[in-house]
Amino acid sequence: MNDDEIEEKYAKLIKIKEHIDAIKEDWDEETQEELRQFLQEKYSKGNPQINENLLVNSNGEGFSQDTSNNFLDRIKNAFERDVSIDPGRLLGLSDGIFGMVMTLLVFGIAVPELSVYTYDNFLATFLSLLPTIGVTIVSFVIISSFWIYHHEYVKIKNLNILYLWLNILFLICISFIPFTTSLIGTYAEFFASEVVFGINILLAIIAFLLMYIYATKKDFMEVKPTKKEKNHVLLTLGSIMGLTIIVNLLDFNVSSNFIYLFLLIPVVSTILDTWYHYKNS
Repeated sequence: MNDDEIEEKYAKLIKIKEHIDAIKEDWDEETQEELRQFLQEKYSKGNPQINENLLVNSNGEGFSQDTSNNFLDRIKNAFERDVSIDPGRLLGLSDGIFGMVMTLLVFGIAVPELSVYTYDNFLATFLSLLPTIGVTIVSFVIISSFWIYHHEYVKIKNLNILYLWLNILFLICISFIPFTTSLIGTYAEFFASEVVFGINILLAIIAFLLMYIYATKKDFMEVKPTKKEKNHVLLTLGSIMGLTIIVNLLDFNVSSNFIYLFLLIPVVSTILDTWYHYKNS
């Protein structure tokens, strides 16, 4: 494309933008932001000059109500700029970490050495490992559920710096689950070990919610979710968050065995999914 063609397209864009400026006062903030994102993605990539002018009205104001070119805006724009990273590579990294974390869970079950290895000693040792094995199964189910949510709810077509680090924050929370699981296996008699485990799960849920909400807000999804779909995801994650809080309260006030209520996570998810598809079929 030569310079004349670029100038001609640029002139057309300016005319379109002047028309938009004339009617934009009737739009709410959400509509203005959607238009801003559309223009950025559709017209301004690869041409910094057009990119700069498209974001400014003819009277010198931006499409949004607060687009002053100050230091904080530049920092914000730096974090929100698109990065040239294939979303598939981020998905591959996530899958790799999930697989490693699941493997570490099983490796965390250590068999103690016995000085006298009789059948009775073996049986006693195996029975002593049952609580650790049970907690490991619970953690495995929780991690598997997060892996399913990550694949089912977060299918992205592009990303920026902030989303990238939100995803990494989520993976950090997932990576600590084997450690907090081993705390319960080693120090099951202390309630604090189960509190740390519960906080770990709670932080993972919060990180996933932040990642999902940000991805939908920035239109990173391959298929833009409807309002009903977003509400369904928020309800599912909110229900699991509530279950996590309830489990911790019951652990503290009643019995540590209530940690096995975490096994209800796939049950709750399945019920909510079935109900959602039934209502919208």
